[in-house]
Amino acid sequence: MATLHPDRDQLLMEDVLAALGNPVRLGIVRELAASEGERTCGSLPLEVTKATATHHWRVLRESGVTREHKAGRYKAIELRRADLDARFPGLLDAVLGSLPPKARS
Repeated sequence: MATLHPDRDQLLMEDVLAALGNPVRLGIVRELAASEGERTCGSLPLEVTKATATHHWRVLRESGVTREHKAGRYKAIELRRADLDARFPGLLDAVLGSLPPKARS
């Protein structure tokens, strides 16, 4: 995972599953999946330190689950749903659909 954002054909199942296997990162993905578009990092509810949040953003970005870019003074993040669905059809829906009803957005 040497690039900032891997290309679609560089996405690896083991990296995506590892990223989705953490409850904090899964919560981020759940929030992004429920959003209409991109969100600023600060708009997502996280109960971790800033350094820990930065680590989670990096893991999601480098695994190819999310894409980030600067939006003025803020960092915007979006779910790479089209890329994930094209590379691993049904994976994201299966992961998000397997969450208990209380945890779904």
